[in-house]
Amino acid sequence: MTTLYIICYNMYMNNRFVKIGEAAKLLGVSVQALRNWETEGKIMPSHRTPGGQRMYDLAELLGVNDKTYPTIAYARVSSNDQKEDLERQHAVLEAFCHKNGWQTEIIRDLGSGMNYNKKGLLRLLELIVRGQMSRLVLTHKDRLLGFGADLIFRICELQGIEIVIINKGEQLSFEEELTGDVLEIMTVFCAKLYGRRSHKSKKLAEEIENIVSEAEQKQKGNLCNL
Repeated sequence: MTTLYIICYNMYMNNRFVKIGEAAKLLGVSVQALRNWETEGKIMPSHRTPGGQRMYDLAELLGVNDKTYPTIAYARVSSNDQKEDLERQHAVLEAFCHKNGWQTEIIRDLGSGMNYNKKGLLRLLELIVRGQMSRLVLTHKDRLLGFGADLIFRICELQGIEIVIINKGEQLSFEEELTGDVLEIMTVFCAKLYGRRSHKSKKLAEEIENIVSEAEQKQKGNLCNL
């Protein structure tokens, strides 16, 4: 009877408590950080094993996550001449999150929606994958990515991260969405041509740039760079 009790007790304890390495992963910090927090009295292990190993209460760790993980607001524009729009997005996100009483960090990016290597986007993706944020706030859906935004939103859902889009606006028509996608592709292609040294490549890039500029003006803000 005693042996059965010990087995059941160990099963219960193993499900409820985690070792320091797993606790560090759940919080997204290093093992040494947890040791330091214990010394400072911030986060204490629930108990120690007979061998002296720290064990942390899983429910308490999840509670810590709920309290400390911030709202992440993301702002992006495609080029330097849109910096005023970047500041506008920042102000709207800041005011909206403040109104809702959310602890917020605003990540800003400069680059095409087709560029997946932007510094801000990479940081955002890391926070999403680690589950180290409570919600994602955008002024418009297309501020995140030109292609692939729905995939990121799905990952957020799987991680329990709320998605808030301030201005959903009217749904773009298929033609408008397609035109916006083509313009994004042309913009990226143009940037690559500028990186080449030949005069022919640069001339072609300038022609494409003029086409993109004219098309964007005709769309009057209904495409990717609202």
